[in-house]
Amino acid sequence: MARIEVTQKETDTFEVTVRETATTTHRVTLTQDYYQKLTGGKSSPETLIEESFEFLLERESNTMILARFDLPVIGDYFPEYEKNIIRRL
Repeated sequence: MARIEVTQKETDTFEVTVRETATTTHRVTLTQDYYQKLTGGKSSPETLIEESFEFLLERESNTMILARFDLPVIGDYFPEYEKNIIRRL
């Protein structure tokens, strides 16, 4: 089971460390508009990002996840992302 740590670095930028067989670090940007779209303000940005990484880890290993990306990019690779993450939160 992977351990996911999310740390806010700047207003819209988060560092995510995933500890699994290999440890990886990712830089994720999350705009306020996209955060509101997915959560309606009901979950923290950190929770949204953590759940997003859980979603990704169900589909690929942490070493396959991009090192830097904007959170909406997940939907480009996995069209079911937004509906799935809204249900999770």
